[in-house]
Amino acid sequence: MAHYFFDTSAIIKYYHAEPGTAAVSKIFDEADRRIAISTLGFLEIQSAFAIKVRSGVLDASGAGLLRERLMVDIAAASIEVYPLMERHFTVAELLIGRYSFTRRLRTLDALQLAVALDLSRQNLMDHFLVADQALACEFGRARGHHS
Repeated sequence: MAHYFFDTSAIIKYYHAEPGTAAVSKIFDEADRRIAISTLGFLEIQSAFAIKVRSGVLDASGAGLLRERLMVDIAAASIEVYPLMERHFTVAELLIGRYSFTRRLRTLDALQLAVALDLSRQNLMDHFLVADQALACEFGRARGHHS
């Protein structure tokens, strides 16, 4: 079974068509897979829907339907939501201290990265899906890989 952790930048593509939607949808169509997001991601997805309304990409009704679809996916256990814990804030602080002076690692990205690293250490994540290239590079560095 493949275990995926989605950053908001990647999972939003499942709910709203944009570049990368086909690749994300293909993962959701896999028979034997586990998809996870953080509670932070859960909030960020809804904020992303609101941004799309404010920018004229979606109307409020369309955003409401996307939010409803997200809620159904979570209720059906198609997506698991992992809570942010105190340890994630501690790791995010360390990541910011280590990387943010030379790289663009923002606070919320550091928290998502901390959750991803935690799930990886527990063997609950095989793949971290992220469309934000800066965050993808930081994840590689944090795991000891270089892009």
